Amino acid sequence: MAKKYPYLLCLTLILTLSGCATLKKGPAVRGEKFALGTILNPVVDSNITLSEALRKPAPPEFKERQRIIDVLYYSFDGLVHKGQVVINERLVSDIREVFRVALTVKFPINSVIPVSHDRFYKEGEWNADGQSMLSNNTSAFNYRKVTGGKSLSMHAYGFAIDINPVQNPYIKGKIVLPDGAVYDPARPGTLTRNCPIVNTFISLGWDWGGNWKSLKDYQHFERVLDKSFN
Repeated sequence: MAKKYPYLLCLTLILTLSGCATLKKGPAVRGEKFALGTILNPVVDSNITLSEALRKPAPPEFKERQRIIDVLYYSFDGLVHKGQVVINERLVSDIREVFRVALTVKFPINSVIPVSHDRFYKEGEWNADGQSMLSNNTSAFNYRKVTGGKSLSMHAYGFAIDINPVQNPYIKGKIVLPDGAVYDPARPGTLTRNCPIVNTFISLGWDWGGNWKSLKDYQHFERVLDKSFN
């Protein structure tokens, strides 16, 4: 068993780390070797192709730099889920490492689904009215402008990812997005300065919106690379 599934056995040694609230270890499942919601049989949240994940309109030079990767994570139901991240090709290894850490410490992530998934299609548009954020969905590439501004967001380049928006809202003065969200560091899925997820991103050279001064964007991480298309 140890030789066949070394990664699975390693993950059974769940780390208890301070800094962010994680899920408690659930009861063992007996009689089912690959029960639904386990590492070897995850609940599937997203299983689309790269072309499907890039259906939202964007200039071709932006789309050409994106890749889609499968990720595993514990959701708030305590089960292992499989989702997908669309990210710039130069940041694939970073995202894989962050999700490896999140899975190991059982940091709960509601869902990880590209914004061009059918579930976010509304009235002829993908992610109309911020459906992904309202659904507490984690996503990365999204060709759009910055919140409340005119310049392109780092999401448009695939240089940014937002994690658990409901637990980690955007806050600027009286503006809170998504509507009704509350930042409570004690709740599972909330990102804090000492959280292993935050620390992993920072160690890889990313900036966290929770450290910003003029506003707080607790869900947001970005790593700005060369934007040229040469």
